[in-house]
Order: sequence, then C-alpha cells, then structure tokens
Amino acid sequence: MRVQTIGLIGYGEVGKTFAAGLKDKAGVTAAHAWDLKFAAAASQQAEKAHAAQAGVSAQPSMQALCAASDLLISAVTASNTLAVAQEAAQSIRPGSIFLDLNSASPGIKQQAAALIDGAGAHYVEAGVMTSVPPYGIKVPMLLGGARAAELAALLASWGLDAKAVSEQLGVASAIKMCRSVMIKGLEALVIESYATARQYGVEDHVLPTLAETFPSIDWHKQGAYFFSRVVQHGKRRAEEMREAANTVREAGFDPLMAAAIADKQQWVADQAAAGVFQGLPKDAPWQAYADRLLAARKD
Repeated sequence: MRVQTIGLIGYGEVGKTFAAGLKDKAGVTAAHAWDLKFAAAASQQAEKAHAAQAGVSAQPSMQALCAASDLLISAVTASNTLAVAQEAAQSIRPGSIFLDLNSASPGIKQQAAALIDGAGAHYVEAGVMTSVPPYGIKVPMLLGGARAAELAALLASWGLDAKAVSEQLGVASAIKMCRSVMIKGLEALVIESYATARQYGVEDHVLPTLAETFPSIDWHKQGAYFFSRVVQHGKRRAEEMREAANTVREAGFDPLMAAAIADKQQWVADQAAAGVFQGLPKDAPWQAYADRLLAARKD
C-alpha cells in the first residue's frame, strides 16, 4: 500500500492530532483537512490559521479534499459517521483508502463501507480503544475490513499502534462499543454514586468499601479523572453511547444500560454547557465537581 497524501475529514481534537502527527511520516508528501469550521464565518480564520501553522493544507470542500488525498481519515462525531461517508462517496477517488475512526455501531460502519466501496475506494473501520490524548497518533486502534491488514502494516511502519482484527466489517467496532458500555458506564456510575454520597455526607464510608473490594484502584484519583473527562467530553461520550446502544440493539437486546449511560453522559454535558463547572481546573478533586452539581441542583 502506497500513501503519499493524507486527508482528515474533521479538524477537531482528533483530526488535528492525526494531521500533525502523520504529515512528516515516511513517504507522505502532504496532509490536508476539511471541516465545516473552515467555511463558518465565526471559526474559519482561527481554524485555517491553526492548520497553516501545523503545516496542514485546509481544503475548501469535501470534493477538494478527496481529490487531494490517497488516504482519507474520517474523524467526526459519531452521529455524523454515515453522513460523512455519504458525502465522501460522491467525490472519493477510486483506489483510495477511507479509514473511519468514528465511534459508530457495526451496522453504521457496514452501511458506510457499502457507500465507499461502491464508489471504487476501500473502506477500513477502526475501533479507537481509548482517548486519543495522551497517546496522540499512537493511540491503540483495531482495524477491520478487506484492506485492514495492509493498512495496519503501513500505519505500524509509521509508529502507530494499529492491529488488524478481522476482514469482516463490524468486528472492530463491536469490540470498541462493548468496551465503551463498560468504561462509559463506570464513569456514569461513579458520578452518580459519588455525588449522591457527597449529598448524604457518607463518601468517607463508601469509598473505603470500594477500595476493599477493588484494592488496585485509587478511587479518589479515578473519580476525579472520570468527572473531569465527562465534564470535558460528555457530549461526545453521549453520542458514542447512543451508538453503543445501537450496537446492543443490533445484537438483539434492549439497550437498557447503554441508553441510561448515554442519558447520564448527556446530562453532565448539559450541566457543563450551562456553566456549572466554570472555573474548575482539570485536576480538581472529584468533590469539587460533585459540589458544583449539588449547588446547581439546589438552585
């Protein structure tokens, strides 16, 4: 597999990380990006300036990005996964590679693959197995699809942690989504449990019992991390959990837990958007986050 030009669809946190991290890899001559923010009056100047400073070419449209790229990397929100594939399929060059990093259900990934493959390109799904920071482009990824092994070998030669798990589309996403039910579920449980314990003044009794049962976990430190991550990225996590719920539904089960986790993540995101946590440093203890939630509830 020979890739000279890379195009990022989505120039958010993940897109910026991958564009900057891949542009100087062996054989890569240019990195491009397209994002709706490049066309929006309120954001285009800052976003294009960021791209220019990073050595990334900001393209004026999806069509231009597809024309310029051998490898397209889709890094958008979960809810836009299929819409992006639909738009890219109208312009993608036959023979190019489309790597889908988005946290979508196996069914959505399969639909996206049908569109991209139908246009003569090659779709590869990725299950990104943890948060991109602090790993950067070396974040662990599982790849799936007919060209997954070939692409994994190329990415590995660039120093990425990419492994092919199946030629069957949906397997990598299923692994990612099932893990998300657990991880995002733990976040939701900790926030609900800790905030409630704080209200009753029983946290000094509850957390030691957790430590007795799971002694390898620092429950104060882990709680602070969970609160901070959900406050920062709750909206994105809620979207991912809706896709996890779709994954459970596609398996033939009612997604009772996954749907509730999505609701909890969205609730925290809504609190953050309302300014409940404004001014709190990222390294604040979990009690500070819980106190803000309690104060907002009492208001």
